[in-house]
Amino acid sequence: MTGVLVTGGTGKTGGALVELLRGNGVPVRVASRTRSADDPDAVRFDWADPATHPAALRGMDRVFLVPPVESVDPLPLVAPFLAEAQRLGVRRVVLLGSAIVFPDAPSALELAARVRAQPGWVVLRASGFMQNFLPPHPLGERIRWHGEIRTAAGDGRVGWIDARDIAAAASALLTDPRADPGDRRDHLLTGPKALSYQDAAAIITSRTGRPVRVARIGIGEQAANYRAAGIPAEFADSLAAVEADIRTGGADQISTAVLDLTGRPPRAFADFVQEHTARWSRAERGPERLT
Repeated sequence: MTGVLVTGGTGKTGGALVELLRGNGVPVRVASRTRSADDPDAVRFDWADPATHPAALRGMDRVFLVPPVESVDPLPLVAPFLAEAQRLGVRRVVLLGSAIVFPDAPSALELAARVRAQPGWVVLRASGFMQNFLPPHPLGERIRWHGEIRTAAGDGRVGWIDARDIAAAASALLTDPRADPGDRRDHLLTGPKALSYQDAAAIITSRTGRPVRVARIGIGEQAANYRAAGIPAEFADSLAAVEADIRTGGADQISTAVLDLTGRPPRAFADFVQEHTARWSRAERGPERLT
């Protein structure tokens, strides 16, 4: 049997990828810590339990790899999995990496380097997710309940991308021989335009008719906000510190990779907002957490 193992298969990007692959008739195995009883192709998978890795990989020749979330040091958990994938002869691994470099997190860069070093294995460096503006992400929750974005990023801009466009790029690399990267083992994925939080707030205001303001805060206060939302302290501090890099232009970049890989341009933020206007309504409150 051959097919695609999708780690993080119930998340924003993984879930969209599973839908795309199955829609194209590709055998898919969904890996997650809690195996869905409704999905016969689901398998229990835990980064912290290497005993779950071989069963997840067995029979799969391709892998979409989502590293452990909310971790600034993913390599120790992922390294045994990569070694097992190599042993079993997995021919293509597509790693979901980040275009934004987290401070004091060198193992994320080393993880990407290890993937790039293997023939046929590829890294997708994705920019900030548009889905972060939606509940239950803390940013989306703040917009929903307070009509406010709190940021330490100043006027810095980000090439926000829809997670579904990341999934489409990954699907192309996992299924389409024409998308074979050859010597290209790293792809920067962004939306069509870099936007500041002020730009995003103006678009949400325009499309929903609900005023959204931007409050400028410091890195320390932002870290405290993330910790209050239930994010582990170390990751919350690193996540907030990323905004200092955004403020100085570190995330202000645009690429054509989505178009190059999929044949269609990435979704614009205004279209994304139009599609999700109901998500900012004050319905029953959900948990404030990072997803």
